[in-house]
Amino acid sequence: MILNKVEKANIEPRITLVGAGPGDADLFSLKGVKALKTADVVLYDANVNEALLCYAPEGIPKVFVGKSTDDEDYAQDAVNKLIIDYALNYGHVVRLKSGDPFFFAKGYEEIDAAESYSIPTEIIPGISSATGAPSLQKIPMIYKELSESFWAITGTNSKGELSEDLYTAAKTKATIVILNGIEKVEEIASIFQAENKGLLPVAVIQNGSTLEEKIEVGTVDTITEIVKDKNISAPALLVFGDVVSLHPKFNAIRDFYEAEARAY
Repeated sequence: MILNKVEKANIEPRITLVGAGPGDADLFSLKGVKALKTADVVLYDANVNEALLCYAPEGIPKVFVGKSTDDEDYAQDAVNKLIIDYALNYGHVVRLKSGDPFFFAKGYEEIDAAESYSIPTEIIPGISSATGAPSLQKIPMIYKELSESFWAITGTNSKGELSEDLYTAAKTKATIVILNGIEKVEEIASIFQAENKGLLPVAVIQNGSTLEEKIEVGTVDTITEIVKDKNISAPALLVFGDVVSLHPKFNAIRDFYEAEARAY
């Protein structure tokens, strides 16, 4: 339930949703820094680099609102109400969301809730890990004859099931980036195997752009084993596509298959 607005002089409720980027604080935008400097409250998610909080004024509330329940719909509803409550009682709320606030981040839900209370809102985009993490590893989304388009797909939908779009995407030559799918990597790989793409290059990137970043490359046929052997877990994304063959680590895999072919 939204609390009644506290009567304070000069309170002007407004909300700024800011994309915090994939994790490296140096990738944060200048416009995001300017927003934080004018904040009365900061609400931030899990996977947001807490070093960014130093840009906000000292002494203001800085509230962690990472999901604390398995019921995602309930958690998001609670966050929406909290943002509105802080705006009405404090003024300028800066809502830090990892990546980009409109890219698999439920930014629209928060803006829609705020505007239902006639609270002014603003969006400051951020670098999504879907494109930022592969770019930092020099994996392009589109490159010459290797790929002419790319898909960004959530690995699991709101019901916890594999996205239907995966089945369509696997039939294309596009680069396919899959977020929130590392726990279902075996099922996802089987979709590509059903399209006879067992040798398609795959990269898995964990904690992209951070000091804990880890990248492994393989193929559709080997990626499940690689994820298990290297203990890769969330937050991580998968990149399926011929563009992964441009990564230096793929040279060893290419040499292996060429040696196997010569042996026969």
